[in-house]
Amino acid sequence: MASRFWLALQVGALFSLSAAAQDLTLTRLDCGSGSNDPRRFSDTYAYTETTKPFTFSCYVIRHGNDVMVWDTGYLPGSVPNATNKPLADLLRQIKVEPGEVKYVGISHYHADHTGQLAPLRNATLLIGKGDWEGVTATPPMSGANVKGFAEWIAEKRKVETLSADKDVFGDGSVMILRAPGHTPGHSMLLVRLKEMGPVLLSGDAVHFHENYEHDGVPGFNDDRAQTLASIQRMKEIEKNLKATVIIQHDPRDIGKLPAFPNAAK
Repeated sequence: MASRFWLALQVGALFSLSAAAQDLTLTRLDCGSGSNDPRRFSDTYAYTETTKPFTFSCYVIRHGNDVMVWDTGYLPGSVPNATNKPLADLLRQIKVEPGEVKYVGISHYHADHTGQLAPLRNATLLIGKGDWEGVTATPPMSGANVKGFAEWIAEKRKVETLSADKDVFGDGSVMILRAPGHTPGHSMLLVRLKEMGPVLLSGDAVHFHENYEHDGVPGFNDDRAQTLASIQRMKEIEKNLKATVIIQHDPRDIGKLPAFPNAAK
């Protein structure tokens, strides 16, 4: 009897995931572009070139009637790499009002991922526990974009700090996965689409293809061993799920998803 009950639970979960995936979409938003010095991204002096194209992406996940935003880019006008298109305007172009967003997940606390949190006033912020502690510490942790969280802190907006993987919608279709190393609470996002299949958004676990392929570690990362473990986790997920890995800062991966305003399904 117990084994039949367990089997029923497993079958139910699979049907739940299948049904959810049918109503699941993923859209990339252009949240900036520019370049960076790749030498900064290797603590073993692996790169000699002085400039490399970088992109800054935000993502929208629709799960039935619920909307989640993943990363919010730089604040427009704050740096040369920032977009001049506010996130709120981009959301409206795909018929999403910022106040309707249910969740905003961020990979980590750096300014190029947290610059436009403010308009998502009704969302629950999903953030790694180590990163939230870094933002709210006195003084804040070096590199934490405290300004980006100002409204969240002052207005006591909803926050869920994550110390483990998070099944966002409770059906396995959208998973925030712990991937510390770049920062203490860094995360990546797994989205299981019906047609495209699983998509893994890297956050800054890696920054470009060469880092991923050769286990490159930036010298400014929080923890070298954790970084390498997180890259290994990415590779195992890619292999086991046959997932599409999207390295968020690498412009070579932009074309893996449909061009805005279209969505992957």
